[in-house]
Amino acid sequence: MNNIKTEQPYEKFVKYGAGSLSESELIAIILRTGTKDHDATDVARQVLGLGAYPREGLLGLYDLSLDELCKVKGVGKVKAIKLKALAELSMRMHRACAQSSFRADKPSTVADYFMEDLRHLSHETVVLCGLDSKLKLLFSQKISVGNVNASIISPRSIFIEALSKKAVSIILLHNHPSGDPTPSKMDMEFTEKVYEAGEFLEIRLLDHIVIGDNRYYSFMEEGNLQTKRRKE
Repeated sequence: MNNIKTEQPYEKFVKYGAGSLSESELIAIILRTGTKDHDATDVARQVLGLGAYPREGLLGLYDLSLDELCKVKGVGKVKAIKLKALAELSMRMHRACAQSSFRADKPSTVADYFMEDLRHLSHETVVLCGLDSKLKLLFSQKISVGNVNASIISPRSIFIEALSKKAVSIILLHNHPSGDPTPSKMDMEFTEKVYEAGEFLEIRLLDHIVIGDNRYYSFMEEGNLQTKRRKE
């Protein structure tokens, strides 16, 4: 008689729940079928093996293209699209869970809300959040995509966007593809320029958060949001 180790993923799911399945078995349920020589679970293991360090296994699904997935025998375009849709759904589910606890004055909740959106990106990307007078989120949008080491954005373009959408204050976020959220000298200088411009325009920069790999750096938490007014 079959036991939990030999039962197929569907059977295990029904009998023991999703928590009893390995990552490859969960993906096998999405794939449904394998090839003549390899069942769906074997094909799923090959998919998981495509991820490169430091984003191995499931995290690799965020980085893999449709063409890369289709190179696995048994994964055609339709299955590849399903896998990419799965990765996108997981990201959106995380965001939906984080949204309920989002507080603009609590950096950990802001970082958590944007973590899955930003930590997987291979290029530095800047996100602008606009807030109303009660610190409610009016909008959030990507306003700059740079190269591996730097994003390209000016304070002027940030405040044009903030003014056009009637933001009272703003929060900036950007990612470090290296996974280390420690701000660079350029990050520090840029943050100071934006803060000072915001003070002049009466659209205060509440925080600048650097996203790493499940880590973040908050200028507000670290006491690195300064103006000439504070220094006097």
